Amino acid sequence: MKLSAQDLEELSRTLADRLYIQVAGWHLYLGDAKLAESLAGECAARLDQGAEVCARQALEAVQVPIGGGSTQLPLARLLPAGQLRDLEEVLRPFC
Repeated sequence: MKLSAQDLEELSRTLADRLYIQVAGWHLYLGDAKLAESLAGECAARLDQGAEVCARQALEAVQVPIGGGSTQLPLARLLPAGQLRDLEEVLRPFC
């Protein structure tokens, strides 16, 4: 499924404000971390697989540089479990 530019922008804004990574008890929203657009793009490429599969695969595909970029972790490893369910909920209307 292909999203229009407007739908992709809406998805990115929603992800930016709703989802966060959690590190040592700190919450950093994806918009502040500049990760929302990357995640929206990965999700848009997988919407035909359904919300649950799309969410999991997209979170694994987005690599987050840490330690000045010397190491990268999949975004999936930085989000709490409840955030996965929130992502699935956000994606359902687009699927």
